[in-house]
Amino acid sequence: MLMAEQPETVIWGKISLFFNPPAELKNIYGDFRSPLKFYDGREVKTSQDWKRRREEILSEWNGMMGEWPPLIKNQNIEIIETTHKEGYTKKRVRFNWRPDEKTEGYLLIPDGRGKKPAVITVFYEPETAIGEGSENRDFALQLTKRGFVTLSIGTAQTTKEKTYSMYYPSINNATVQPLSMLAYAAANAWYVLSQVPEVDSTRIGIMGHSYGGKWAMFASCLFDKFACAVWSDPGIVFDESRQDVNYWEPWYLGYYPPPWRKRGMITKENPSFGLYPKLISAGFDLHELHALMAPRPFLVSGGSEDTPKRWIPLNHSIAVNRLLGFSNRVAMTNRPEHSPNQQSNEEAFLFFEYFLKYNGLVFK
Repeated sequence: MLMAEQPETVIWGKISLFFNPPAELKNIYGDFRSPLKFYDGREVKTSQDWKRRREEILSEWNGMMGEWPPLIKNQNIEIIETTHKEGYTKKRVRFNWRPDEKTEGYLLIPDGRGKKPAVITVFYEPETAIGEGSENRDFALQLTKRGFVTLSIGTAQTTKEKTYSMYYPSINNATVQPLSMLAYAAANAWYVLSQVPEVDSTRIGIMGHSYGGKWAMFASCLFDKFACAVWSDPGIVFDESRQDVNYWEPWYLGYYPPPWRKRGMITKENPSFGLYPKLISAGFDLHELHALMAPRPFLVSGGSEDTPKRWIPLNHSIAVNRLLGFSNRVAMTNRPEHSPNQQSNEEAFLFFEYFLKYNGLVFK
């Protein structure tokens, strides 16, 4: 009698191709500055070198974007409402995601005993991810149905106000770039989720789409307790030819006190301000942040903004992992449209199942 294949083997058979760049893009690094060189030009040759280089990248970027307030590591999560659904429990919760501000979100806990893997989902508001919004963006609900505890959070108030992000200490005097501050909020949410009795804190990931994809990317790169991540079509590097890869906007990396520029593409008549143009002129790009993930796995669920050519910056993260002795850590899938679909979601969920639920055959 034939033995049934283990579930992780089956899943790996479905996702293994996601980790391979097209042949014509393999080992192509483009004009991106190598993360495997210190800023003074010295080469990174060993894992100990990389440890120092990683600290250098993190220090440089945090210095440019603004230092975070202290993380909120111990707090009591407030349960506002509890509803039992078919197969899981939904809790509306409240907690501090910054020192001076609470947020509300949704904690979904599958039925059954034992510690479970978990995922934080981030978006403009927390309802979409639990199935109360656009089609194919119900990431938290679908992951919960697969056995994950999920915490859905979002910037509902600033979305309503069309300021879209998080400004600390105030919108008129922010000392941290808003996108970095969103990452800080997600890190505090990690601490909240890690204290849920049903959660295995060593197996917490993060996922977001578009605006949420940028948020998930910065959170997972800047906060190393996230075990893995899925970034859905955020525009993973700077690209001024794409209107939606808009890191120059004041609610991302181009903060300056209001009144703000007219939203849209950078032009001579409508230039960018704040940190963003300084990053561009100094030759910085986001592939340096991607490298901070190593050796933690991440998946770019690419659409119209992250096409296969994005393998060029991703090759730099592959090179870092190679130096550290790891393979199959950097993945990308592609679809024509910006919006996620059933197939791209299935691919993302399988990625989480492999690395969080089964810890991955290659995750060593």
